[in-house]
Amino acid sequence: MNIAPNFIIDATLYTLLVFSVTTWTLIFFKIWQFINNSRCNERFESAFWSLPDLKQIETLPPELAKGSQARLAYEGLTWLEEHQCSAGKMLKHCGEPAELLEQALRVQLQHEQHTMESGLTLLASIGSTAPFVGLFGTVLGIMHAMHDITESGSTSLDVVAGPIGDALVATAIGIAVAVPAVLAYNFFLRRMKIQRTRLENFVTSFLSVALDSKKEQA
Repeated sequence: MNIAPNFIIDATLYTLLVFSVTTWTLIFFKIWQFINNSRCNERFESAFWSLPDLKQIETLPPELAKGSQARLAYEGLTWLEEHQCSAGKMLKHCGEPAELLEQALRVQLQHEQHTMESGLTLLASIGSTAPFVGLFGTVLGIMHAMHDITESGSTSLDVVAGPIGDALVATAIGIAVAVPAVLAYNFFLRRMKIQRTRLENFVTSFLSVALDSKKEQA
């Protein structure tokens, strides 16, 4: 093979380095994202259920009107206001109000889920491909070592063990990169499911409150 094995092996190691940096960057970002969103949801939920009616959401201070639950609530309130002004005038407001409001909240819920899922696909990809990238570097390293051993004409343990041992480092690095990515992916997937369940419960509660409020107005 008339190639530069050292260059390919170095490129493999640099690729694994990029994978590792990306993995830990995503891990720290997702940890901050989940913690911040959970904290914002707790503060908003506490303030929300203390309000006398839905319209009072707009009076909440900006520091409380943050997080996925707040965005769901504002989306629902915006829809209710639009429905009062556009009922019977626009196709998007034709139909049963309860079903239309639920659909609008479900669409916003999907947007929130996509936000929570961002980066998880990359973590899963790194976790599944990093060992193979490391193995690729090891195979090339062993091929290069065998070629050098053949040219040297010596098969002593000192000559053989050193280059092959160096080549195996790529596989070890690949596994070391993959393990945190896989563990982080499984952890964040679990956290995402928990937050989605809480958001679905909030949507159900918001629908109940909104429909009761609409009946009282009627």
